[in-house]
Amino acid sequence: MAEKSIAAGGALEKFFKLSAKGTNVKTELIAGLTTFVAVGYIIFVNPNILADAGIPKSAAIAATIWSAVFATTLMGVWANYPVAVAPGMGLNAFFTYTAVLTFGLTWQAALGAVFISGIVFLLLTIGGIRQAIIKSVPMNLKSAIGVGIGTFIAFIGLQGSGIVVGNPATLVGAGHVASVSFELGGKAPLLSCIGIIFTGVLMCRGVKGAILLGILFTTILGMIVGAGPVPHGVGDIVSLDVPSLFGPEGTFMQLDLKAALSFGVFSIIFTFTIVELFDNMGTLIGLTKKAKLMKDDGSIENLDRALTTDAIGTMASAVVGTSTVTSYVESAAGVAEGGRTGLTALTVAVLFVIALLFAPLVGLVQAYATAPALIIVGALMMSEVTSISFDDITDAIPVFLTIVMMPLTYSIANGFAFGFVSYTLLKLCSGRSREVSWVMMLVSAAFILNFILRLH
Repeated sequence: MAEKSIAAGGALEKFFKLSAKGTNVKTELIAGLTTFVAVGYIIFVNPNILADAGIPKSAAIAATIWSAVFATTLMGVWANYPVAVAPGMGLNAFFTYTAVLTFGLTWQAALGAVFISGIVFLLLTIGGIRQAIIKSVPMNLKSAIGVGIGTFIAFIGLQGSGIVVGNPATLVGAGHVASVSFELGGKAPLLSCIGIIFTGVLMCRGVKGAILLGILFTTILGMIVGAGPVPHGVGDIVSLDVPSLFGPEGTFMQLDLKAALSFGVFSIIFTFTIVELFDNMGTLIGLTKKAKLMKDDGSIENLDRALTTDAIGTMASAVVGTSTVTSYVESAAGVAEGGRTGLTALTVAVLFVIALLFAPLVGLVQAYATAPALIIVGALMMSEVTSISFDDITDAIPVFLTIVMMPLTYSIANGFAFGFVSYTLLKLCSGRSREVSWVMMLVSAAFILNFILRLH
């Protein structure tokens, strides 16, 4: 038995080049477990968001897990990166609340748009065109996109918790935050507030997996006060009858490419593609630098493989039935534990498979328990605002519009549009056309055309 263990360790050492990366099997396994705990909240949050788009929750759970398993395995085995890949926060919100609930696509057509965006991203990566697109967007707007998505995610969480409610006089207002009256399965703002503070304290103390622990704590607290369903046996927590992608309510191969194309979803496909580009690029650059995978000249080993993995993962996510996957910045938790190779990612993928057995637990987690995760993720994304310069008014106005229009119009695409168009027009009208690339002009013109087409 010991000889087999040694042989397996030698095979892993050779395949993942552990010694060359300054790590070992034990360190990589611990790093993988740490990363999984940090990203595990997506198993609870993503199905709830996709369910709002009409996707059956059981299938959404299966799609979330299997897309993460496929993409994370590919990232680990092919790119040899210690990075977890799963359906992205912000992208899932855009899928549900903009593409489906605002633009009126069916969830099948929205999946078609996700698949097309994956093809576009793959072509951009293979052809090297992604560099031209990335360079065309000013750094201030790149940062503003992340901040805007963060505010949008937080706004969704605030609504889902009942902390923010509709108001006929002012459109929005504060809910009954201090109320101790809970309805089973309903909104519970006080519980969400407690969850925010609990999770925040854990993060302040450096507890690994604070967001996931916060979800579990708030769920249990909700059960105690009668705000959430209570499990009556082991079968309500663990089950061998795992969620399936198939059957009458399955999502496998349910994407509708024809509907996506006939809808004229340029802005949707563009937004999926461009957000994925910036989000994934920024995450990979940050993580590879922290993992000491970036060379002195700034080049990154296997970066093209990592980007290609993300593109293929995006197409695969549409096939199984979930929104776009992306590299997770929470992988930094595993990197901090010493994860340096794809063995860390492979460990995460295996743990995602095991999580299928605990699918019934997802049904016990209510919106008030996942709301703190959305709000806190939004807060973390807000940190990008520190890299934005507001000294130039031709930058400040587009940045501001990009950020505020996402939550206020309940649309990431609208935030993009107002930011891009205002930037282009302000620069052109102030005699600074040299600062606007032809790519930016083309994209802005497309957004203006999209606004005009909405009138008809």
